[in-house]
Amino acid sequence: MSTPIIETVDLKKYFKTPKGTLHAVDGVSITIEQGRTLGVVGESGCGKSTLGRVILQLLEATGGQVLYKGKNVLKCGKKELHSLRRSMQIIFQDPYASLNPRMTVEELIAHPMVVNKLYKSKKEIAQRTLELMDIVGLAERVRTSYPHELDGGRRQRIGIARALALNPEFIVCDEPVSALDVSIQAQILNLMMDLQEQMNLTYLFITHNLAVVKHISDDIAVMYLGQCIERTSTEELFRNPLHPYTQALLAAIPKIDPNAEERKFKTIMGELTSPIDPKPGCRFASRCEHACEKCQGTNIPLKEITPGHYVACVLHQ
Repeated sequence: MSTPIIETVDLKKYFKTPKGTLHAVDGVSITIEQGRTLGVVGESGCGKSTLGRVILQLLEATGGQVLYKGKNVLKCGKKELHSLRRSMQIIFQDPYASLNPRMTVEELIAHPMVVNKLYKSKKEIAQRTLELMDIVGLAERVRTSYPHELDGGRRQRIGIARALALNPEFIVCDEPVSALDVSIQAQILNLMMDLQEQMNLTYLFITHNLAVVKHISDDIAVMYLGQCIERTSTEELFRNPLHPYTQALLAAIPKIDPNAEERKFKTIMGELTSPIDPKPGCRFASRCEHACEKCQGTNIPLKEITPGHYVACVLHQ
């Protein structure tokens, strides 16, 4: 088994609102081993992106721990955190909004190296920039182009090259293909998998697309309203989903097979529980057909049901 590179322990991120405290990330504990990909899935607003940003300290945590190679990132000073951030990068969801429209492709990729004074001369930076463009599949002829002159796939390749510029070990991928066409999505996913193999990268891959997460992830964590409700290997999750919410998500995946029997989709009924000052108990209970008295009043912890398969549900406690 590989050494864990990233661990979160009871990680929390709350936001103050006029109506109360919003529990965006509420007690999430995950582990990612070196060279592996943890996919984080769930519907919009479940806290996936907030989790990634808190791990990188782009947002300040409310409580818990973020351990990078055993070191608590939340207790690092500014200088130490600045140094750690070279090893921990992010690819943003929108490949256009995340790029400065006034900078050329060459300037965008070189910028992290300039800011961090990674090389002594402009020649070295220019050489490394061209290397990164070649690695991510960007032609040298576009180096003087601006983001608005390129398509979404090329823009996202710039984002990937920029994330690789400081030679990181861990990258948060915040829905990096959701804004792209399906054919371009496949190219970017395959590129990221090839880079992972070549550079021994570790990914936290955030998405709402289960087909995408199945393709790229080694392990999957399912989030619902700020909490991790199921976590296991990708193969095990698709073979044996245990939480009712996970089962409903998997049942909704379209299957293109003209010979397949007609399937009955599971419709999730009921109202969403408010993430503002939520009451103790299962947050999916108001929409779950298996809900009972045990689901209310007490928070349900993740429990290891079979080796490596964790679920937070009274049906399996």
